[in-house]
Amino acid sequence: MLPVAVVQAQQGVIQGRVYNVKNNEPVEFATVAIFGTTIGSISDLDGNFLFTGLEPGYIELRVSSVGFDTYVSEAIQVTNAKKVFIEVPLAEANVQLEEVVVKASPFRKIKESPVSLQRISIEEIEKSPGGNRDISKVIQSFPGVASTPAQRNDVIVRGGGPSENTFYLDGIEIPNINHFATQGASGGPVGIINADFLREVNLYTGAFPANKGNALSSVIDLNQVDGNQEKLNFRGAVGASDLALTLNGPIGKNTTYILSYRRSYLQFLFQLLELPFLPKYNDYQFKVKTRLNEKSEISLISIGSYDNNNLNLAANETEEQQFILGYIPESFQWSYAIGAVYKHYREKGYGTWVLSRNYLHNEALKYQDNIMQDNFKTLDYNSDEIENKFRYENTSSYNNGLRVNYGVNLEYAKFYASTFNKVYLAGEPVTLNNESFFDMFSWGVFGQASRDFLSDRLVLSLGLRADANNFNDQMSNLVNQLSPRLSASYQLTTGWYLNFNTGRFYQLPPYTTMGYKNEEGVMVNKSDLTYIRSDHVVAGLEWLPNSESKISLEGFYKKYSNYPFSLVDSISLASKGADFGLYGNEPVASVAEGRAFGAEFLYRNRDLFGTNLTISYTLVRSETLTSKESLKPLGWIPTTWDNIHLLNIYGFRKFKGNWQVGFKWRFVGGQPYTPYDYTTSSLVQYWDVTNFPALDYNQFNQLRYDSFHQLDLRVDKEWFLSRITLNLYVDVQNVYNYKTTGSTYLVQELDAEGTPIIENPSDPVELQRYRMKELESAVGTVLPTVGIIIEF
Repeated sequence: MLPVAVVQAQQGVIQGRVYNVKNNEPVEFATVAIFGTTIGSISDLDGNFLFTGLEPGYIELRVSSVGFDTYVSEAIQVTNAKKVFIEVPLAEANVQLEEVVVKASPFRKIKESPVSLQRISIEEIEKSPGGNRDISKVIQSFPGVASTPAQRNDVIVRGGGPSENTFYLDGIEIPNINHFATQGASGGPVGIINADFLREVNLYTGAFPANKGNALSSVIDLNQVDGNQEKLNFRGAVGASDLALTLNGPIGKNTTYILSYRRSYLQFLFQLLELPFLPKYNDYQFKVKTRLNEKSEISLISIGSYDNNNLNLAANETEEQQFILGYIPESFQWSYAIGAVYKHYREKGYGTWVLSRNYLHNEALKYQDNIMQDNFKTLDYNSDEIENKFRYENTSSYNNGLRVNYGVNLEYAKFYASTFNKVYLAGEPVTLNNESFFDMFSWGVFGQASRDFLSDRLVLSLGLRADANNFNDQMSNLVNQLSPRLSASYQLTTGWYLNFNTGRFYQLPPYTTMGYKNEEGVMVNKSDLTYIRSDHVVAGLEWLPNSESKISLEGFYKKYSNYPFSLVDSISLASKGADFGLYGNEPVASVAEGRAFGAEFLYRNRDLFGTNLTISYTLVRSETLTSKESLKPLGWIPTTWDNIHLLNIYGFRKFKGNWQVGFKWRFVGGQPYTPYDYTTSSLVQYWDVTNFPALDYNQFNQLRYDSFHQLDLRVDKEWFLSRITLNLYVDVQNVYNYKTTGSTYLVQELDAEGTPIIENPSDPVELQRYRMKELESAVGTVLPTVGIIIEF
């Protein structure tokens, strides 16, 4: 029989199990307490415990046992509608501490990454003002992460581009986390991840563990909940842009599942607002977990999306609408990732086998003046990216405090692209009409050892990985991509820590770059392309004044080498990737250099006079070198991500009657931009194939937009009925309707009949020019949302 802690006449229930993280054996007689209270229980001989009669809301568990490090769990949502199941891992303590006192804290960190790691709870994801339960938006409140006025979900971390990130879902690497994803990068307008699945998110902005490769700026590790072990539960949510339905429950005695489907209604809202494009998306997500026996478990995980973006040709009254309709293609995209994770425990460790497959299909179609006839076609793109991956990891812990993780990874990838694209190159219109295909084997090895020293005052972690593939000779040698890393954390005194990490990290160029073919059908990037390299140094000071607060200061420096350099625009691809469509499909040379450096301040207090408050400030510079002769005297040039100042103030407070009010205020420094090349843009031959202004790369990123700031508010009201939980919320983005300067529009002037005016119609066609004019643009509007979440 389970030891039961009965609190009061409520119906919230938590059932859990405490186990040794090294070998999955139960930890008996562990003390389990509701963090911040005196409410507690004791685990039985099988490590099980039970709380009943809990007041609904978010709580954390503090778990301790003789011979183990004290553990504070992630936030857990307790409701009357369902019983919560949780498994609590305890790590064996190295020694009995005498000189140093280590306090249990919810701001826990791992030995491999003592710096540049933020743990984001489900409460922060669910209730973030302006976040709409979208993890890509939620992380923009944390140090080093930038946002844009365009409200895209590009992950821009410490001055790195949106293509420099890697995502893991319960240990499975997934290619992107956004709908309408930019192929070759990571951005998009709306996230795919359903917050109903999330237990906790770990955001690494540096100090990446050796088992997580192919990242230069961040690793986002998404951890999911398990399904209900006893009965079927339902959760439905209507939010800013979609309807979500989630089911979870048991399948037999040892298996649980959780399944969701979401469908957008954005296309109806956009049509009512007379916007010139109509996006529609669908996604699914599921997880099935089976405990095979006391030592083995297996999970099947999948996520996928199905997206359409059609033009609203009826919305063409204003010049801005006509401009957007002129260059945006119709697009169709679907993707999925599916994988199995098998874990087997031994006496002193466990092995993890991960087998997965992901697929991205991308189509785009555009006609000049939207006249849907073959002779007016300017773009017809069809592409597939397929990856099949295997990874094995072994994790072992020893009595002397040594923890070792090592493994191998193998991958088989295929890329296909059918391209018909009218472009303007070297002063004349050119038609790319070809098919590109390549397949590739990749392999890698990694290992990391971590240990406590000086009675746990000092923690050191040393890691090494190496990756290679058979795409070309440059990338086929593991030695060329050796990636060492070293982390250290020293406890100065109780609550004070000095932390450090340095490492070298590599990332594969985008498949769109690797598979690019020129107008002659030659894969011009194949022979000389290399992995992109980034060397990191991070140092920080951390203070934990008490169990509810944290103050940290970190400085970072990143040096980039071998970045793909555009042979068309003569700039590094590091400044591209924050737009819809494609990224990297152009001729390049792996010669560009870059750097990003700065400092981050973070203050988190979960109970500042009853308010949960987070303040983060980042000073960041992001720069690149160029080989373009006209720009060489300028030296280091700002990249597109050189915002300089990032400030976020975020908080929420709970009131009686299950009310909660949250706010988020952010300030983002002005983004560099490149002015238009009016001479090229006005050429008839140029405009007819692009319908978009050319940039003057002789003035690359020499201008800046104004800074922008925004206040978001959210009010939640929850009802915890006997079998149903209801959450009604109002979220208002940009409350005071701040508008900032945006990209201007360069458009053709029309005559009285609506025909573009050619200034010199008697000249040869290659010299003819349209009469152009510039339209001012402002970004920013009040965006209110009413949402409802029901669970039973």
